[in-house]
Amino acid sequence: MEVTVTVNGAAHQLDVEPRLLLVHLLRERLRLTGTHVGCDTTSCGVCTVLLDGVPIKSCTYLAVQADGRSVETVEGLLEGGQPSPIQAAFKQEHGLQCGFCTPAMMLAAKALLADNPDPTEDEVRWALSGNLCRCTGYVNIVRAVRAAASAMRDPEEASAPATEPSAEREPEGSGEPRRGAPVGQEVSA
Repeated sequence: MEVTVTVNGAAHQLDVEPRLLLVHLLRERLRLTGTHVGCDTTSCGVCTVLLDGVPIKSCTYLAVQADGRSVETVEGLLEGGQPSPIQAAFKQEHGLQCGFCTPAMMLAAKALLADNPDPTEDEVRWALSGNLCRCTGYVNIVRAVRAAASAMRDPEEASAPATEPSAEREPEGSGEPRRGAPVGQEVSA
């Protein structure tokens, strides 16, 4: 089946099997490996991409459903060959550890900030609640999203030299999110 999909601004016309998942089109056919495969059931969120600006789980979305639409992957976040404010903030605020969930977290953050340029901490946690991180307790990820929001609202801040990250950092492995709750809500022992 012939599909035309715009990925990171470039149009691609491809012949695909009707059962091909979007994540496999991106990873195998287009060699955009920043979109990861985790659970294959939409539970973990590492396969998140933006479809017409809306986060979707590409592990259960058929490639043919993206026909005529626009997809953005983490590779599309670069701005003029430079890290976007979101990418820069994730680095500055240590919003990653192993990095497996990071592409999806950054794309979910981009969608949030497009709709809400000044989110509260709770709004950030809610927007990221479909993406699981098994390394962190989300504190630094939330800080990164809020720092990106600030930088995007104030471009001078984004172009200023990077400062040292906050001295207070979350200890590694500090908790697990509760299912159905915004990320960062620790499970009590």
